[in-house]
Amino acid sequence: MKRNAQDMTLSARRISRRALIAGGGQLAFGALLFARMRHLQVDQADEFLLLAEENRIKVRLIAPARGVIYDRNGVPLASNEQIYRVSMIREDADDVPAVIGHLRSLVRLDEEELQRALREMDRRPHQAVTLADRLSWEELSAIAVNVPALPGITPEVGLSRAYPLGQDYAHVIGYVGRVSERDIAEAEEVDPLLQTPQFQIGKIGTERQLEDVLRGRAGARRVEQNAAGRIMRELDRTESGKGADVQLTLDAGLQNFTQARLGQESASAVVMDVRNGDILAAVSSPSYDPNLFVEGISVPDYARLRDNDHRPLHNKIVQGLYPPGSTFKLVTLLAALEAGEIGTNETVYCGGYTTISNRRFHCWKRGGHGRVDIAGSLRESCDVFYYEMAQRAGIDRIAAMARKLGLGVRHDIEMSSVSEGLIPDRAWKRTNRGEEWMIGDSLNASIGQGFVLASPLQLAVMTARVASGLDVSPRLVRTIGGVAQPSGVAGPLDLPRSWLDGARNGMYEVVNASGGTAGRSRFDLDGIKWAGKTGTSQVRNITAAERARGVSRNEDLPWERRDHALFVGYAPYDDPQYAVSVVVEHGGGGSAVAAPAARDIMLYALSGGVPPLDAYPDSQRGEIEERLSTLDLDPSVARSGGTTKA
Repeated sequence: MKRNAQDMTLSARRISRRALIAGGGQLAFGALLFARMRHLQVDQADEFLLLAEENRIKVRLIAPARGVIYDRNGVPLASNEQIYRVSMIREDADDVPAVIGHLRSLVRLDEEELQRALREMDRRPHQAVTLADRLSWEELSAIAVNVPALPGITPEVGLSRAYPLGQDYAHVIGYVGRVSERDIAEAEEVDPLLQTPQFQIGKIGTERQLEDVLRGRAGARRVEQNAAGRIMRELDRTESGKGADVQLTLDAGLQNFTQARLGQESASAVVMDVRNGDILAAVSSPSYDPNLFVEGISVPDYARLRDNDHRPLHNKIVQGLYPPGSTFKLVTLLAALEAGEIGTNETVYCGGYTTISNRRFHCWKRGGHGRVDIAGSLRESCDVFYYEMAQRAGIDRIAAMARKLGLGVRHDIEMSSVSEGLIPDRAWKRTNRGEEWMIGDSLNASIGQGFVLASPLQLAVMTARVASGLDVSPRLVRTIGGVAQPSGVAGPLDLPRSWLDGARNGMYEVVNASGGTAGRSRFDLDGIKWAGKTGTSQVRNITAAERARGVSRNEDLPWERRDHALFVGYAPYDDPQYAVSVVVEHGGGGSAVAAPAARDIMLYALSGGVPPLDAYPDSQRGEIEERLSTLDLDPSVARSGGTTKA
């Protein structure tokens, strides 16, 4: 009995101990649960409230309107047009294939664009991706009505870039395009706008160079949505800031005329105001429609441009580099005058060639020009005269003068891929070719051949500096946001007027005197005359055998083996205002092809419209009238001439 009582007491103690442990455990668990609940409900209340708000409230960026680009007279060159589109956020869609299937029943979806959008949604499931663009109002309305049944889908009204004058400004202004992964990777600081669906940024040209001022500032709006993702109301909004408007120095009428005048030639032309550096026209031909690139160009359209042997995608204005030919003789002449190696009245005898180290350097005129002075050397473009100048001045002086006149210099202008060209000297050849400079190199350079390369823009700058005597640089942007940009004039050129007058007189005789190489391109506009210089640059070597039997005519050669045709000029002769340069790739002779085009362009600039027939020689008016009547001018910017433009 006693033992049983002891066993019962021990068992009761064990039960009490277990109950105590269990109770303690329950109490500890309850305390832990209470602490956790307090942490969630009190300490983290704000965080969970924020998460709940994020599910209910969404913040959407508002893309700004891009700044408009105008010409000097206020004509829009790059503007914005309203478009309708539909986007999708993958995370907000319950069943993506079902939603897209329903959307297909409402609007037509391009399969290629859809697949691109699906790939983009895989990379960015939390961001809106455009499924269809440029919808009609009826299509947008149909989507808006069915939004409750389309989770993740948002119909939107946006802006897209448009180029109303099409191909006239493709190479200057360029175009915008959708933001690519490469654009984001290259950005120093990633703007949230770059991840906005279908956001467009400048890809080339002025659109790219002035991207920071044209883009504008993003806005934002906070919207409340229900569980189905439908927007119930807008809570608040911060408006976006429109990009700055930009006014260029270009004249839309002159630009359109120049583009039409060059037609489908592989060519380029630049017109500058010699007084302030304003570029009034800058054309690369043939051109293309930049509107094709805004939403992404099709493969066939791009292949057509890429495979064209006249290279419409290439910006010949600043990227095209050509041997300047005889237009470079202006540089050689001024270098010889600066070196004191020639007097203003000195003459040189041309017998048709110069012999250096048993090698003949030929003049373009087989029998030679006889004795020529400075004016005659330019008027008849005598090569032998400049071979002599090269030997007297030396290549280093010639190179220094070329740079003083704007060649071999990368001009700071708001266009893509601006080249500095090539003005060689002794140090250049030693560094780049590992060879010493030869006297023959100097002779070739003196007439704009050999290693010398220049762009049409640089040739226009050279002509403007010779004409004005000013250290003028090209200016493309006139105002940004209404603020005037600096003029292109830095001061006098620091060349004696007598030297410049010698070059100018020779240029005057090129187009106005008997025997001038551009005599057929003279004009008289109410007493205004002009001056210029022809150039023809070889793209092939002429062998001794060919020279002996007679050099082949350009028209008898395949197009790609013909000479380049060049012309530079300015007007009025006695009060310079405008300079022009024209380069026609494989055009043949400068006097036959480039000079007539330059004359028409200059007359438009002077008269403020289509050149009046009475400015041309009587014998040419029928031909000129027929040519001008066939030009495809844009009626929105074309003007009639007849009065001199101040």
